[in-house]
Amino acid sequence: MSKYKFKHIIGFAGLPGSGKSTAIDAIRSLGRVITMGDVIRNEARLRNVDPTGENLGKIAKELRINNGPEIIAIKCLDLIKEIPESIIFIDGLRSMSEVNFFKQHIQTFPIIAIVMNETERINRMMNRGRSDDTTNIQEIIERDKREIEFGSQEVLDNAEYKIFNDTSIDDLKKKTKKIVLEIIEKNQ
Repeated sequence: MSKYKFKHIIGFAGLPGSGKSTAIDAIRSLGRVITMGDVIRNEARLRNVDPTGENLGKIAKELRINNGPEIIAIKCLDLIKEIPESIIFIDGLRSMSEVNFFKQHIQTFPIIAIVMNETERINRMMNRGRSDDTTNIQEIIERDKREIEFGSQEVLDNAEYKIFNDTSIDDLKKKTKKIVLEIIEKNQ
């Protein structure tokens, strides 16, 4: 398979509530962000389905079963091909099938994992108020289980870079920006 020559594409992974969105916010001004979850949210809109965590999980699972485990990555690569920016961030990798698909098509594709203490991560999810979040601990456990079944833990375990979100929001943003700038510099 041919590899597309993009200047810099960096993938981000992390379980729900780990701080991926905060990390991405820190580097958003450096390039273009493609959020894999937006592919699922767009599919929910097309189906006229409420974007609850449960509904999005069902759609994500259905898409993968019907079209293969790398379908979200395929849809993201189609978007990337149309983007003029030279630095692109992929937010929300959930399986090694997705990672491997990108690595087959992109010359350099480093992965940054955002990792957080599980108790703190769950507490954060219960309090942040996103439309696909819940305050029900059982639903959070089910969502985590679904993410892990997709392969999120394997992606986290195999990431080239890990950022431990264990202090403040400002610290997470500084760590993220530092690593991203190092990756860009390294791959000039």
